[in-house]
Amino acid sequence: MGVAAKIAPSMLSSDFANLASEAQRMLDCGADWLHMDIMDGAQLDGLLFDNVVAILLLHFVPNLTIGAPVIESLRKHTKAYLDCHLMVTNPLDYVEPLGKAGASGFTFHVEVSRDNWGELVQRIKSKGMRPGVSLKPGTPIEEVYPLVEGEYPVEMVLVMTVEPGFGGQKFMPETMDKVRALRKKYPSLDIEVDGGLGPSTIDMAASAGANCIVAGSSVFGAPDSAQVISLMRKSVEEVQKNY
Repeated sequence: MGVAAKIAPSMLSSDFANLASEAQRMLDCGADWLHMDIMDGAQLDGLLFDNVVAILLLHFVPNLTIGAPVIESLRKHTKAYLDCHLMVTNPLDYVEPLGKAGASGFTFHVEVSRDNWGELVQRIKSKGMRPGVSLKPGTPIEEVYPLVEGEYPVEMVLVMTVEPGFGGQKFMPETMDKVRALRKKYPSLDIEVDGGLGPSTIDMAASAGANCIVAGSSVFGAPDSAQVISLMRKSVEEVQKNY
């Protein structure tokens, strides 16, 4: 038997005005984790045109979403595993506040952590969180190998199957080559996929070797969210029982 299936509805697609009840609804529907997208946003207001590109480089994605205060508030209402995906330029700045807030997992991007990932992983673990690393569709999979094999290894790799920063994008099937490479190299590793996952794409992700599935609009927008979660879990379990 392979690694366990973990279905993580993306709370970015939930009704933010009712976050606690939405979280409980997802758990009642069979979710294992709650996926929390933390983005740093791009501050463009009042800037001169010539400065726009320089400012954009200071932020990992253009959208601004939730932060540690929201995680802390949600933690008061649930004991669920809060799977935090940080699409930020300086993840080290978020370790202490998210640890205090009650985050369970802390997944940072390899693109912004090439020089300090060892320190970052140590600090994440010291705050009682589970470290993970993510990579964008255009980043070679080989870049995360040292983080899985290092002295202070991450415990999960998140393969983005869309460009980070926006929900509702179409699944990029070409990213499955990365998942297959990871599963072949690391049979017991948690491999997460995020972006465009739903009933029409789950089999591709599961057959490639992904066992942690992030899904937003396909779950929250479904007439029967529990049915979608169950379908995705069965797809992963069917593949993993053959490992």
